[in-house]
Amino acid sequence: MTEEIQQLLKNLHLRKMAEMVEGELAAARKTSPSYTDLLARLLRAEWLDQQERRLQARIKQAHLPEQWTLESFPFKQQPGVSRRQIRELAELEFIPKAINVVFIGPTGVGKTGLASGLLLKALQNGYRGLFIKAQDLFDEMYASIADRASRKLVRRWARLDVLLIDEVGYLNLRPEQTNIFFKLMEERYRRKATLITTNLEYDQWHVLLGHKDLTEALLSRLRHQCQTIHIKGPSLREPQGCRSPQPRTHPPPCRNRRCGILPDPLSHKLDSKLRYRGGSF
Repeated sequence: MTEEIQQLLKNLHLRKMAEMVEGELAAARKTSPSYTDLLARLLRAEWLDQQERRLQARIKQAHLPEQWTLESFPFKQQPGVSRRQIRELAELEFIPKAINVVFIGPTGVGKTGLASGLLLKALQNGYRGLFIKAQDLFDEMYASIADRASRKLVRRWARLDVLLIDEVGYLNLRPEQTNIFFKLMEERYRRKATLITTNLEYDQWHVLLGHKDLTEALLSRLRHQCQTIHIKGPSLREPQGCRSPQPRTHPPPCRNRRCGILPDPLSHKLDSKLRYRGGSF
């Protein structure tokens, strides 16, 4: 009977229940729980397992480079960011309201980390999203022209609850790429939320897109329902824990073990990698 139950559970794709049922039935013979308690325990475990698997699938499909969290962001090291403002965004009210969020600032101030943290929070709450570098986005747009797949590409990205376009900067774009980008933002306008990180002020976007009138039309849609966050603070990519060696006033100690002198404690190689979730900002 147990084998039949396990096979039925596998056929129904109730993987967690299939793993647990034998042990739960064995325990039930000793503790004699009610049928409802036993069933509820199995169903609860299955539901939690399915939620976790779906979350991992959403994260995988989103192509997040790192699972940076807002909780791990070093706000104390970045005074240019308002913790309260980010906490309000973390409530995710901007997603159903289709409010865009644009992070503007120089390299290394935390734009990508904050935007990725918001995207991860959205994924954890059941929204579908995508992280994509601006260069990759425009490359895919250009490649879609040859395949006559531009419309299909725009529809796929337009359906996403949250689209994060990272590192919008000085790129060499063709007019066709600019037109497809405008179409994408037009499709998402007042329907879906878009996150953008950039080192360009809005009045510099015409240099990127190469068409002043089209740029104004795009920005009018992007900024109509938008929170713009300017980050003016120190770079978070500065090496942590490194210091310049102090000048010696005496010869270096002998490294020969026979001398009985310990190695210089400053001679080890210092690790200057960033400490923010193992990645960069």
